[in-house]
Amino acid sequence: MCELVTLNKYSIYPSICLQVCMVSVLQAAVKVSLIEKVSEHKDFKKLLRTRTNVLVLYTKSATSGDSKLKLLSDVAQVIKGQGTIAWVNCGDSEGRKLCKKVKVDPSSKSGGADLLHYKDGTFHTEYNRPATYKSMVAFLKDPTGPPLWEENPDAKDVVHVETEKVSTEITCLTARCFCMGVWCGVCKRMQPVFQQAATETKGSYVLAGMNVHPAEFDGLKQEYNVKGYPTFCYFEKGKFLHHYENYGGTAKDIADWMKNPQPPQPKAPEVQWSETDSPVFHLTDDSLDGFLEEHPSALVMFHAPWCGHCKKMKPEYDEAAEYLNKDKNSPGVLAAVDTTIHKAVGERFKISGFPTVKYFEMGEEKFTLPHLRIMIFNFFLLFYNPGPQAPPPPEQSWEDKPSSVSHLGMEDFREALKKKKHALVMFYAPWCPHCKNAVPHFTTAADLFKEDRKIAYAAVDCTKGPNQELCKQEGVEGYPTFNYYNYGKFAEKYNGERGVSDIFCRVPNNQLFLFSGEMESL
Repeated sequence: MCELVTLNKYSIYPSICLQVCMVSVLQAAVKVSLIEKVSEHKDFKKLLRTRTNVLVLYTKSATSGDSKLKLLSDVAQVIKGQGTIAWVNCGDSEGRKLCKKVKVDPSSKSGGADLLHYKDGTFHTEYNRPATYKSMVAFLKDPTGPPLWEENPDAKDVVHVETEKVSTEITCLTARCFCMGVWCGVCKRMQPVFQQAATETKGSYVLAGMNVHPAEFDGLKQEYNVKGYPTFCYFEKGKFLHHYENYGGTAKDIADWMKNPQPPQPKAPEVQWSETDSPVFHLTDDSLDGFLEEHPSALVMFHAPWCGHCKKMKPEYDEAAEYLNKDKNSPGVLAAVDTTIHKAVGERFKISGFPTVKYFEMGEEKFTLPHLRIMIFNFFLLFYNPGPQAPPPPEQSWEDKPSSVSHLGMEDFREALKKKKHALVMFYAPWCPHCKNAVPHFTTAADLFKEDRKIAYAAVDCTKGPNQELCKQEGVEGYPTFNYYNYGKFAEKYNGERGVSDIFCRVPNNQLFLFSGEMESL
């Protein structure tokens, strides 16, 4: 309500006050205008045909949905470009016909209003989550995703932190913060355990949770050294002390640890492969040449102790060596070199990835095996076939081929995307067949929009060392993964089933390309 204000005996004219009120009304009108009012069936069908993510409020009269309209107008401001909110008044003549055709009767609902969601042109689900700003925004950003953690009744004893001021929001004596990304599978498995621990320690300690995946929390992640999800941070009297690492993962483990918090336990040192009972010949900088001269046919695996692919391959390699290295009539032998220790060998043979497997004949390098997934059968096939043949030359990498796709890495990912209004990023692995199928379509789409400076098509090779952490941060759990970003901020992800499906990649409200593909699990 506008009142006459007196300042230093001079009155501010009522007309000025009226102007201020008008500005407020107009601002409110702008917000409401983002909610699309639909009355005719043909307009409704067009809306569903042209928009892929639509939340529709049906009301029995023009006033029965007032409270929801105000909330939805605020939500519409945030999800603009990612989703659409529409309103159908079933109380007027045209709206009544539309409601009858789509078989919706809001008068049967509490408050005379019904919220229904439509995805990709068809009915998806009734909105049955809390009617709150945060819940609605989260739902429209990921309609097929799980509800917010704090909406789970079993999580009532977990303190849910929403801002960067973690230490000030957690004001109790001791607290433990569970940092996560909403997509993180391990986080989802840990949530029930964390909830139980929070209930068991209620009144004595506080267990808190926070989704720190959004880019707005990059500073917080750096401050508390959050490099993956979940990360557990321990605070005491508002001060971060250390992480909870290398301890048990049950609710009892967490509750017991809270009674006597300790710094992370040092990891037990891994026994080097060469110090186990491995039948593989383990070579050094000094012994390699002599070994190759002594053995005219040899396969050498160049590896690193931390390499996951190497660890998967070692049992197969050991099993094959059990036969080949102990047979006096063996046509060849298997050897290995840890190039993190014997660096001269790695530099000499230009080892840039692990594992790298090379075949040597009469002391000379003949070729490099192209695939990581080498099974026992392949080792025997290689040696028992007369005269091993070099594989065909490797195909040119996607990054080396000329195209309009921007190939990004850990060092330039954030900087490149924050300049683009719309960016679609494909996270891939060169060996993934589904990625190979997607590449031509993705490249074609990039070429079509190469003149538009607001749109970027980018790709990240997740197998490259520095990019592995980036892909983990961006929620990559299978190949290919497609993420859409708006000025560098993650907006949405394709969440289809991991089978044959149509992956519809777009910037909101504008179809960019359509292709058939599959997802490859990590």
